[in-house]
Amino acid sequence: MFEKAVIYATNAHNGQTRKGTNLPFIIHPMEVAAIVAAMTLDQDMLCAAVLHDVVEDCDGISIEDIRREFGNIVASYVYQESEDKSKTWVERKGHTIDFLKNRASRNAKIIALGDKLANIRALYRDYNILGEELWERFNMKDKKMQSWYYRGMIEGFADLSEFHEYEEYCQLVNEVFPEE
Repeated sequence: MFEKAVIYATNAHNGQTRKGTNLPFIIHPMEVAAIVAAMTLDQDMLCAAVLHDVVEDCDGISIEDIRREFGNIVASYVYQESEDKSKTWVERKGHTIDFLKNRASRNAKIIALGDKLANIRALYRDYNILGEELWERFNMKDKKMQSWYYRGMIEGFADLSEFHEYEEYCQLVNEVFPEE
């Protein structure tokens, strides 16, 4: 099933690149799956990790498509990791923080941690190259708001503190967004 999910995600993200780079987008969901695999070998979670952006970022793919292809559990995880793009950046990110702190299951948090750790690794890498110019890549160019978002998730991930990935996430957030 994981191989099927990789093929599905690769086809869905075909032609997409990561923001501000020429790298194929599929590298991100594959990294998320690798991070999640370090925390669990649950096949549904690994499939959801590689599929986590297809509903949000790919035209013509619905949560029902994921449910049909991969079942209710995978679809549920993908749904929980998807943002409603009709809302503002602040509304979407605030919802994510609130969800992680108050309602997310442990499994949903593990997938989200994989996603956010992959993102903060990329930010750390690119920040060391581009400095403050990095923020120009994003719709939300305000570094303080980006900091609010990444720092806001730390509490939501706190019950995953036994994982090295949580410690790495916290360390990288503090490096990219040092407290003033």
